[in-house]
Amino acid sequence: MKYNQLIVPPGKKVRLNQYDPAFSGNFGSKEEAEAKLAGDIRKLAGLQDVLYAQDTYAMLLIFQAMDAAGKDGVVKHIMSGVNPQGCQVYSFKTPSQEELDHDFLWRSMKALPERGRIGIFNRSYYEEVLIVRVHTEILEGQRFPEKEKRDKDLWKHRYEDINSLERYLTRNGIVILKFFLNVSKKEQKKRFLERIEEPGKNWKFSSGDIKERERWDDYMEAYENMLSATSTKWAPWYVIPADKKWFTRAAVADIVLSKLKSLRLQYPELSDAHRRELSQAKKLLERKP
Repeated sequence: MKYNQLIVPPGKKVRLNQYDPAFSGNFGSKEEAEAKLAGDIRKLAGLQDVLYAQDTYAMLLIFQAMDAAGKDGVVKHIMSGVNPQGCQVYSFKTPSQEELDHDFLWRSMKALPERGRIGIFNRSYYEEVLIVRVHTEILEGQRFPEKEKRDKDLWKHRYEDINSLERYLTRNGIVILKFFLNVSKKEQKKRFLERIEEPGKNWKFSSGDIKERERWDDYMEAYENMLSATSTKWAPWYVIPADKKWFTRAAVADIVLSKLKSLRLQYPELSDAHRRELSQAKKLLERKP
């Protein structure tokens, strides 16, 4: 199926209440979606091999979401068939002292994928216009000029910096796909309760999750502002329904696969000299036991 309806149109103001977190597309059942996902994973593995061999493009997948939206599960499932040598995953936590001594994009730049690889950011520099915007006290610990901290256009400037960075990256062959996993407040509550009630999931739960949940409306406003300001032609946002995990995984895999196909990847073309070298090597191998 096509997922154009999930793209945030550049320049358009986003209202998340217009996106249904329980949407399941054209799939008739969970089993149908899982079968599609399995097929796409096999195709992804093949294309990733060509991406690695061609060594021209890199792909960066960015995932943002509220807690319990299923980011880890999406990464685990869609990359399950990919060669680990061609994939790298970074989960960005609270900035270290070294990271605070640099600009807010520095630590992400260090983690960008090399050509031929798929990089995954589980959370990203977008936290700087999400959690930092909801908890503005975090700005006090960020070591940049006081004048900038108080600037009424601070968030606008950060959006501009992010857009400029992403344009620069795409011009240099890094293909960016950005996914906001849109889970409903009701479904988040259900998943939190599962984490509390099931011993095998207890480790996933933190009391801080409840405190953040109390700021739900503030986060939704921050996400709406961020999506509206940073969905661009070169790096659009996809708002992926996340109440049904099987749909979330199938949709993301399909979008990634479609983007890789659009690159028209090819194995490197061999030079005549290289072909002669291969021919000679074959003859030597065939002569000797």
